[in-house]
Amino acid sequence: MPVNPRPTFAPNFAPVTVSLSWLRDYLDLPHATERIAEMLTGLGLEVEGQEAWESIPGSLNGVVIGKVLTCGKHPGADRLSLTTVDIGGAEPVQIVCGAPNVAAGQTVLVATVGTRLHPTGAAEPLTISKGKIRGEVSMGMICAEDELGTGRSHDGILVLDTDYAPGTPASEVFDLGQDVTLEIGLTPNRSDATSHRGVAADLHAYLKTHEGYTGPLRASRAVGSAASPRGDRSSETAPAKAAAISVEVLAPDAAPRYAGAVLTGITVGPSPDWLRHRLEAIGVRSINNVVDATNYILHDLGQPLHAFDLDKLASTGIRVQTLPAGTPFVTLDGVERKLGAEDLMICDGADAPLCLAGVFGGRGSGVTASTTRIFLESAVFEPIQTRRTATRHKLHTDASRTFEKGVDIAQTVDALDAAVALLGKVAGARLEGEVVDVLAKAVRPVRITVSLPRLRQLTGVGATREEVTRILEALDFTIVAQSDDHESLNVEVPTNRADVTREADVVEEFLRVYGYDRVPLPSRIRLSPAVQPYPSAHQLRRRAAEYLIGRGLHEAMGLSLVPSRIYETLAPDSVGSLVRIHNTSTVELDAMRVNLVPTGLQAVTYNQNRQRLDLQFFEFGKGYLRAGDESAPTEYEQLAIWSTGAREPEHWSAQSRKTGFAHVRGFAEGAIQATGLTLDGERAAAANSIHTSAFAYAQELLIGERAVAMVGRVSPAYVEYFDCKSDEIYLALLDWEGISKVARRKLQGKQGGGRVAPELSKFPQVRRDLALLVDESVTFAQIVQLSQKPATGICKSIELFDVYEDAAKLGPGKRSYAVRFVFERTDRTLNDKEVDKAMGSVQRALDAEGGIEVRR
Repeated sequence: MPVNPRPTFAPNFAPVTVSLSWLRDYLDLPHATERIAEMLTGLGLEVEGQEAWESIPGSLNGVVIGKVLTCGKHPGADRLSLTTVDIGGAEPVQIVCGAPNVAAGQTVLVATVGTRLHPTGAAEPLTISKGKIRGEVSMGMICAEDELGTGRSHDGILVLDTDYAPGTPASEVFDLGQDVTLEIGLTPNRSDATSHRGVAADLHAYLKTHEGYTGPLRASRAVGSAASPRGDRSSETAPAKAAAISVEVLAPDAAPRYAGAVLTGITVGPSPDWLRHRLEAIGVRSINNVVDATNYILHDLGQPLHAFDLDKLASTGIRVQTLPAGTPFVTLDGVERKLGAEDLMICDGADAPLCLAGVFGGRGSGVTASTTRIFLESAVFEPIQTRRTATRHKLHTDASRTFEKGVDIAQTVDALDAAVALLGKVAGARLEGEVVDVLAKAVRPVRITVSLPRLRQLTGVGATREEVTRILEALDFTIVAQSDDHESLNVEVPTNRADVTREADVVEEFLRVYGYDRVPLPSRIRLSPAVQPYPSAHQLRRRAAEYLIGRGLHEAMGLSLVPSRIYETLAPDSVGSLVRIHNTSTVELDAMRVNLVPTGLQAVTYNQNRQRLDLQFFEFGKGYLRAGDESAPTEYEQLAIWSTGAREPEHWSAQSRKTGFAHVRGFAEGAIQATGLTLDGERAAAANSIHTSAFAYAQELLIGERAVAMVGRVSPAYVEYFDCKSDEIYLALLDWEGISKVARRKLQGKQGGGRVAPELSKFPQVRRDLALLVDESVTFAQIVQLSQKPATGICKSIELFDVYEDAAKLGPGKRSYAVRFVFERTDRTLNDKEVDKAMGSVQRALDAEGGIEVRR
């Protein structure tokens, strides 16, 4: 079965992981994890999974403080010690220890019998059991750092400096982190919910309106009072304040707000355990206290930050600008990249590039262990431009994904204040001078008028004005005014909700907090039945799909959007017909597919890369073309049937056969016949067809004079471009729209349709074989066409059952065909004279054709 094909580009939006203990900083959550997940899912933040997290796997359960009372040489081993250890029980226990540094009087950590340890780097946990080591009983293990999973050292057992009472659980000695994380499948519009504060704000609104929660939405543990509520700084129009560094924003449209602060006295080092645990719980690796602090603010408030080593700047001052295309820039990963003309850069005062704005830092300005002064950036970068830069350089980071969704311009400085306070706590940072804040334009919150009758109509809920007001205010919307009849509200949207721009959006906000499950179901549903001509397009498509599935094929589904470079490289003649798309989500996917070939080959490659080499699948889908730049695009439905590798699975009883042209042609013919139609012939594919470039060779199947399918082997150029593992890939590309039109015209009013099994004849068949010597240019289709007319009336089928090629015996450019003719009548038994006469006519017709010789 083919693996479902995935896009080959990097995803724009990764799932968001949130920590329950982090959310509990913001509000009281006495609920069980499952209930919190239900609330979030009901709010539109679908919880796709949950996981318990521990800073040390197992949380050292069963590990206790021990006091080494005696330590002597093991009688049976020179490198082992025999100890007695007080672990708080009625009697000391005997433990055999192999560490060189064990000694009497030490305070140590002992894993008691039955404890499951998770040693650092071990694939499986270790269970401590009672046993004998070289003849001496051992009732536990005195542990080294790596055996506990608290570090990597194995130089000796871990000896504690402080004096704990024997039997004290190790969990009281170490600052162990325990948490539960939830993975939220965030929809692209919810830029406000990329952070813990945003998720907590939704929960706060729900609890206020449904459970009478009266507590405030607090600040998180690390931020404390440093992060003020969403302020009004965004409406200031004053110029930037004096600061310890100058900032120039030369591209205000790309950076509508840019703030920063100079911090001195910094000591770079490990983060405190609480900060490291917070980040590691949500899958963020701890690096050092400065980087960890910026990551904390990103995941806490949803504001990306970036720290520059101030002493590494060639010239003081910061300039936000673009640089000439082709400018070299070495990023933090050590790769030299050529900048595009649209890439927004953070530069120093001498225009030396320091950072790809909102995407990735430069190698020359990053924070290191010796950093003591930094410039800390907090900004808003235009989402589309950030996405293009990230895609162009294939650098999709947490920061770029956040900027691509859009950040709250009103909290730029609040987040900076919070980061300054946090760095003061964890790195000793001191603010030098004033915070600089360059605001390119004042933010005017969106105001929307909401009609309550319209809200009730859209939701099916008879909500009162008080209910609507209470829920919207809980979501931080402001009710600016209401109409005299109290039937409409003028609502101001908070600046962190860039996706709320119209009345329907406000209605959706109300309904997701009110509860979709509270929308009443009517007792009766009225609808008008849809009447379609028979057979409908759906019925015809289903018949073909059922036939193909019955033959063992699987159905695939690909994206309609593809990179235009596919056609620019492989089919340049079709470039003028492309329907191009201004795709702000993924700039790489900038055109609609002309046919189903690219997505089918992507599926082939995806499966082959996962060792699925024998593939047979089909896809219904649309192709898109434009006749000219000014014309409206047209779309048409196709059916693609793919086959590569073996026709059937390997089995000991029979040798598997490879797929081929005839195999795929049979699938195409069967799918057409499933609609109730029959083919009238075939011909070589037209060279000027827009689909021909995909084939190395192809044949067109005809109904009347209309070509309804193209069958052949995929072009080597396409195989190489999509990096397929096999060059023997066969494709049938059916004009399903044309087939459907012909089928509806022929079957109009005829109930049933589909494939009709012919009545079995009661009279015997007569078979005759002919051996033909033909030129290589002669096709079997020509032989069928020449033979049909002389044998009309009694010839049931003409089959090619053998092909022989040998230039030495047959001559150059010659091949031998063995053709079988089957004759039959349904009303009586055929006699030999009738068959001989028909065969004679066939032979004369073939003899008369150049390039064909009947071998007698």
